[in-house]
Amino acid sequence: MSRPYYGWIIVATLCATETITWGIIYYGFPVFLSAMERDLGASRVAVTGAFSVGLAVAGLAGVPVGRWLDRHGARLLMTLGSCLTTVLAFAWSQVETTAALYAVWALMGIAMAATLYEPAFAAVVQWFPTGRERALLVVTLAAGFASTIFMPIEAWLLAKVGWRQALVVLSTVLAVTTIPLHALLLRPPAHLTGRRGAARPESAPMIPGLSLSAALRYPLFWVLAVAFFVSNFAHTSGTVHLIPYLGQYGYTAALAAAIVGWIGAMQVAGRLAFVPIAAWLGARSIVAGIFIAQFVGTGLLAMLGHVPTVIPIIFLLGAANGMSTLARANMVSDIFGRAHYGSISGALALGANGARALAPIGASLLYGALGSYEALFGALAASLAVVSVLVVATNTSVVLYNPGAEQPAAR
Repeated sequence: MSRPYYGWIIVATLCATETITWGIIYYGFPVFLSAMERDLGASRVAVTGAFSVGLAVAGLAGVPVGRWLDRHGARLLMTLGSCLTTVLAFAWSQVETTAALYAVWALMGIAMAATLYEPAFAAVVQWFPTGRERALLVVTLAAGFASTIFMPIEAWLLAKVGWRQALVVLSTVLAVTTIPLHALLLRPPAHLTGRRGAARPESAPMIPGLSLSAALRYPLFWVLAVAFFVSNFAHTSGTVHLIPYLGQYGYTAALAAAIVGWIGAMQVAGRLAFVPIAAWLGARSIVAGIFIAQFVGTGLLAMLGHVPTVIPIIFLLGAANGMSTLARANMVSDIFGRAHYGSISGALALGANGARALAPIGASLLYGALGSYEALFGALAASLAVVSVLVVATNTSVVLYNPGAEQPAAR
């Protein structure tokens, strides 16, 4: 009886560790936000600024993290990242000042860069020369339930023992799950160790692909970097401001929150649809389609007073965002090859994660400057329209890596 391909052990491991880490670190912050404000005597802007700093540092750390992944694989990096995450989660529980909170979250940015989607995706891509769409789908579907699982648990702990003791408990959960799972099961593939695996080894010690410096010479890279920045900025802006915007049109707080939740649920449907659609259209075409769908959904949001129902908005924004995560993960290897996936993906994540960090403050500033939410979402829709056109136009002359040649060849 043949043993199962070890890549699926990698996938199962990452399903568990990504769900736990996202659930505790990323989704824990908003649960504890109000309690931290009261305890630290700080404003909401001051406290959420620490979260933005962490996301910004995570983006900046993406390129060096990617270079390490390309050379050494994910095991050591993600193990050390989980150790750092555990220590910092405990340190977070002990902060007494806003300055200390910022210091913890600046370091947490490094920990997030070493443990969240970018290194996890790199590990999957390294183990799956083919069929990676399904492997990545499994990981993102599992981690997509991180908020569903952990936010209620965190809210319960907050009510029972307070935010500080809750974080002590959650840091223990990180320690006993993510550290041993990464250390024991994230085995590097044969092309990184020089050894042939027992199940399905790579046929050659090296795999093809462009280096980061080579990828940077192509307009396509920069078009995609700008497009994902705009996309993430628009999505995060909508997440932050959608509830007050809906309130202006008579939606109750409960219904507005439910609509935001439905958009989140639609992300799962979008991810499930990604694999068959990508197989039909190809990763490049689906990337363009995602930006077009987000443009239409955001445009409808800007015309909310003239739209009879929010159902198309929920469908378009939710499905587009759900597909976007998988599209960015897949198109790097499809377009630029797998050899330097970590470096190129990390460079793209610099803009994507930076957009998440800037959007809460940036969207508020735009709202103040433009004078209304309609104008804000109209401006975001116009930006998405521009990047959609750029992605479609660039696709006509996209550069793909030719494994049989030393230089990239146009297709």
